[in-house]
Amino acid sequence: MITTAILSLILLVQLVVFIFFIVTNSLYSISNIIAFLDIRGQLAISSRQHIRSLVAGIYYRPISILVPAYNEATVVVTSVEFLLDLQFPEFELVVINDGSTDATLERLITAFRLVKVEKPFRMTLKHELVRAVYISPDYPQLLVLDKVNGGKADSLNAGINVSQYPLFCTVDADSLLDADALMRAAKLFVEDREVVATGGIVRVLNGCRVVNGKVAEIFTPNSALETFQSVEYVRGFLTGRTAWNFANSLMVISGAFGIFRKDIVLAINGYRKTMGEDMDIVVRIHRHCLEQKLKYKIAFVPDPVCWTQVPSDWASLLRQRNRWHRGLIECLWHNRVMLFNPRYKAVGLFAFPYFLIVEALGPTIEFIGYLLFMILALLGMLNRDMSLLFIMLAVVWGMSLNLGAILLDNLIFRRYERVKDLVKLSLFAVLEYLGYRQLIVVERLFATVLYFRKDQWGKQNRKEIVNEKHN
Repeated sequence: MITTAILSLILLVQLVVFIFFIVTNSLYSISNIIAFLDIRGQLAISSRQHIRSLVAGIYYRPISILVPAYNEATVVVTSVEFLLDLQFPEFELVVINDGSTDATLERLITAFRLVKVEKPFRMTLKHELVRAVYISPDYPQLLVLDKVNGGKADSLNAGINVSQYPLFCTVDADSLLDADALMRAAKLFVEDREVVATGGIVRVLNGCRVVNGKVAEIFTPNSALETFQSVEYVRGFLTGRTAWNFANSLMVISGAFGIFRKDIVLAINGYRKTMGEDMDIVVRIHRHCLEQKLKYKIAFVPDPVCWTQVPSDWASLLRQRNRWHRGLIECLWHNRVMLFNPRYKAVGLFAFPYFLIVEALGPTIEFIGYLLFMILALLGMLNRDMSLLFIMLAVVWGMSLNLGAILLDNLIFRRYERVKDLVKLSLFAVLEYLGYRQLIVVERLFATVLYFRKDQWGKQNRKEIVNEKHN
């Protein structure tokens, strides 16, 4: 009788997993459709000439670009050179060296002839001690802080304190922005005073050709691991975030590229020390504005592109995904009052439950599904034809979602010019569901179990950005 009860429980759980699979993939499919309609509508009313005339006119709002850096000696000088060359009427670049133990600060001092100065600033937000402030005689818009190590959130708080402009943009030290990315993202703050934060698409830099600080040719990465991540980035940013933006419930702006109104961030006491500061700051902005009954918008713009290096080895990738997942859980727990709470409107009723059930608990549910499937197979309780049909449905559906995102991206933006790059990306979109996805699921399951382990910076092995300089 006990055996019968256990088998009944297994079958019931497997039914729940099946329903979860159907609902989740249906939501992904709807997201693809929404993304196509929404992006096409946005591009129809946007043009490069309009953006430049709008932002370059008297109504533009100056921006402080904040670049937190910890042990980024390999890439920091090249990244700063790129950022100094951005097209924007008025900006300052604040690089925050978060107690690096390598030559990050020394390379900045040498490359930009930095000079130590006394610069008073208000300690509006709490952060670790700033040991020195540097300026460059060659680049008056460049400011470098050297501070005691405190983590990325702590570094951003220091950058906000010293910044002078009403908007600030966060950029990772290993990232590269399109020349007009700031103009495209910042235009929303000019067009609509209710906008408090905005972010753009983040794409994989690995494999691309960089000339004079700009991505001149877009190629797929050479390694399989990096190419799998390219597929994930296209799917996650182009379809996932576009759909939530359409529902006015965007809960994540990538830490690699996001623009915020400084007064709003100061009102919520800046960044909180957490492993997922990029999601946490956005959720807390939602929470603050809704509690204070402020009119606000948090927007995602699919056109401005930030190019970032992704991990090129398995160890770095798994550490990154583990940290991301623990950051997700920590953010949801900290803001759990929002869950199913009508006070927080669509964010509390739809977005928050989605991120809890699908993103946070999804890997555990998916792993249980794999495990029970194997148990039922070993017990001889699976119908072979139905099992094969389900496996084919799961794999084909997942592959079609990936392929749809890739085709949508190239149909609208035409980023890849070579046919072989599109074919390669499409091939890896198919292969992702045959091993790679399962490994990531297992790592995210470990992250759920190891939630209470803390760290401040999720470091990966960096590769130098090869910049071809042509006259």
